[in-house]
Amino acid sequence: MRRFLRLGAVAAAFGLTLAGCGSSATEAPADGGGLGTAEKPVSIRVIANDAFAKQWQDQLVPEFSKKYPNIKVTVDGVPYNDQLAKSMLELTSPTATYDVILGDDPWFPQLAKTGGLVDLKTDLSKFTDANYDWGDFNPSPLAAGEWQGHQYGVPVRSNLLLMFYNRSLYKKAKVAEPSKETTWEQYFADAPKLVQDTDGDGKKDAWAVGTYFTKDPLTPTIWQTVLNSNGGKLLDDKLKVSFDDENGVKALQTHVDLLKYAPPGASTYQFNEPLEAFRQGKVATMFMWGSVYKGTAIDKATTTLSEDQVGITTLPAGSAGPGAHRGIWSAGIAKKSAHQAAAWTFLQWVTSKEGEQWVGANLGTFPARNSTLQGTPPAPWLKPVYTAITDGYAAIAQGQMWRPRLPESDAVQQILALQTSRAMSGQATAKDAIHQAAVDIAALLKSKGYAQ
Repeated sequence: MRRFLRLGAVAAAFGLTLAGCGSSATEAPADGGGLGTAEKPVSIRVIANDAFAKQWQDQLVPEFSKKYPNIKVTVDGVPYNDQLAKSMLELTSPTATYDVILGDDPWFPQLAKTGGLVDLKTDLSKFTDANYDWGDFNPSPLAAGEWQGHQYGVPVRSNLLLMFYNRSLYKKAKVAEPSKETTWEQYFADAPKLVQDTDGDGKKDAWAVGTYFTKDPLTPTIWQTVLNSNGGKLLDDKLKVSFDDENGVKALQTHVDLLKYAPPGASTYQFNEPLEAFRQGKVATMFMWGSVYKGTAIDKATTTLSEDQVGITTLPAGSAGPGAHRGIWSAGIAKKSAHQAAAWTFLQWVTSKEGEQWVGANLGTFPARNSTLQGTPPAPWLKPVYTAITDGYAAIAQGQMWRPRLPESDAVQQILALQTSRAMSGQATAKDAIHQAAVDIAALLKSKGYAQ
């Protein structure tokens, strides 16, 4: 990929923008920034989740700097539970501390509603490289950064819920490996066989499943995926609550029933616990974010499993098709940033065809571009992963498998997390928990002006 905007610093010195970036030679906008020079580099700051911020700073930024040495990038990591609030404060403050804002999938409507992000397609078109192919993005991940017809973010860490499975445990249990055609009925028929004694000492030491069970905003995404795979939705097209029915109860009960085949103490499982159990060979399947694949199947420092032991596919199918759930980290640029050209150059490189290849091979991050998914993977181990991602994206698009596209999405997930926890702990039946969640969400949305 050619070094787009590389001449921006020279052009800025003459008060010009780059004609080669899609604009004529006009006076550079005051907030356009530049790409810096060796004598006067440009510095940009990125706010990201602390789960991957250090990886970006230590590995991704140095690679970017090989092409753009005059753009100095600092990535600040923030704990997940603090990041949304900090980002909202940032976007509503009178001045910009951060140039690039990363947000999880359900946050972007709320971030965009502040008015603090630029439309990347229109506002920064003069800084967009001619080879930056918007049409190459798969619609499912790209849509995560869109709000009310404006593209406020690009997918920098595509992710989705998938099913991991341990081939060795399936083989030992004499059970056929799952595929995208496997239904929930078949999964539960196989589950008792996957609870087994693997070392012959008479004690169960391997179980069927590990996933989210405790109170957490991500826990409801498991049964939300079941709901969507059966054709149901949390909200209908008019944003009215639509899951307080047999479909909703069945979906939550499916999630609750998984506990019967999970390890002792699994009711406290959040993110780390099922991941560790799977990597230690203690569970045959794991419903988890696919981005953990590299650390689960490839990196010997973090897993006991080998590549040939780990399979990956979509979640079991419901009546409408297989399941997955979108979890895209998108990145936008602050409207108040004084270095928008440099910030957009950084994001373009990360999300370019070239950038995706490097990120996929070195960081294990999932791609968002069709050309990457359909091309030759940068590493052999990515081939089955790309197949699962492609199937997952198709399922997501068909079943609209994402959290509500509302500024109130985070509040909705908090309500669902509470009621899911009540059902998991036995404090409420699935029917009562679903009904209470529906009542509470309807009240929340009505208070925000949505008709219910």
